[in-house]
Amino acid sequence: MAGSVILSVVLPKFSKADTECAVVSTVSALRASLRLRVVVRAMNKRKRQRFILSGVGRNSDLSLFEKIIDSELLACRLEGHLSYRYVDNLLESTEKLERGLDLARAEAEDCARSLGFEHISEDGKIQFLRALAQKGETAEEVSAFARVFRGLAIDPELSDFAERGIDVCGTGGDGFGTFNISTTVAFVLASAGVPVLKHGNRSITSQCGSADLMEAVGIQLIVDLPTHRKALEALNFTFFFAPAFHPVFKAIMPARKALAAEGQKTIFNLLGPMINPARPKHQLMGVFARRWVDPIAEAMGALGLKGGMVVHGEPIAGAAIDELSCAGINHYRGFGRLAEQSGLLELSSAGLTQCTPEELKGGSVDANRALLDAFAENAPGGIPKGLRESIYLNVAAAFLSIGKVASLSEGVERAAETVEGGALLDWLKRVKGFYAALEESA
Repeated sequence: MAGSVILSVVLPKFSKADTECAVVSTVSALRASLRLRVVVRAMNKRKRQRFILSGVGRNSDLSLFEKIIDSELLACRLEGHLSYRYVDNLLESTEKLERGLDLARAEAEDCARSLGFEHISEDGKIQFLRALAQKGETAEEVSAFARVFRGLAIDPELSDFAERGIDVCGTGGDGFGTFNISTTVAFVLASAGVPVLKHGNRSITSQCGSADLMEAVGIQLIVDLPTHRKALEALNFTFFFAPAFHPVFKAIMPARKALAAEGQKTIFNLLGPMINPARPKHQLMGVFARRWVDPIAEAMGALGLKGGMVVHGEPIAGAAIDELSCAGINHYRGFGRLAEQSGLLELSSAGLTQCTPEELKGGSVDANRALLDAFAENAPGGIPKGLRESIYLNVAAAFLSIGKVASLSEGVERAAETVEGGALLDWLKRVKGFYAALEESA
């Protein structure tokens, strides 16, 4: 304890609780005389665990003493202040989750912030995310994480469009290989005059993700913030490429990749559609598993969205898709203005009929682009009837979410009028012209 006393005197600016673990740059000049190894050896179990979680000195070639000196992580200067509490909270929350207990909102929010700190070790993040997934995320935990990462995202400052706009996005991860329905739905909505603030990334689980199809029709993935506003004004559409708006995810990606290699899904497999940086007030969100429909709808309501649905499809027994379709059965639950609506969606209520799962299949980027063109051109036999009507069904759900129609059947009619009247085809031409002009002026 002599070492502790010395540190208390020499480094009085640290609290008593942090004194034994406090190391600042000046310590390098004192290390020989202060014998800091004594302090480390005197750490209790909690402080040793905290020391390990903070990511200090995983290089076995360095002595424990040198690891402390070189890292300065025992001072844990995160965002300009001592933040060891985040390390402690992550450790304590991990232990709580491993006992099968849920996190309170404040605890979950602190953990979400902790994951964004590069100073906290990858191992600590992996342990936490695994424990949370194995316990099972609650609606409150998911909404807490979404709230934190929405706040940490780069704000495109488009609240005027967000108030009346919508995002149409799924979690991905279903593995069924459908045509990119949600992106096509977004195009139809934009061509019908609805502001679409779409958030997405490149494909991970399919051959063609939203970003891939965007590029195929001429949309630039990364543009400056003024261009997002110009695109909404000209096209009723803009696309927020997730990596460009969530820099904090850089500190989380190694842990996510390590867990993905284990086959372990985490809360981040759910968050993508929920952390749109523009925060549109309406959303049609698909999830990869039935069990997430209700908790995600609750979480979306907790985030203050004005209207929308969480949906999940089962085109055949044992298969799943993160959107509505005319194949199999569809689960849904509304939030906001649609909070009272939930259950199994009846196709007959929308004036549609069942199709086969094969009619929903997509393929490569080129294959999906060809299907999109055939859909927009209204070419006879260009795309399967079931796929066309599945797109209309999702457009109808989006119209209903934003309050543009009073029923799904009305929404389907309006979707058909938009596409078959040539509005979508005209819109795709305007998209190409808008971004071509953007390149010329660069």
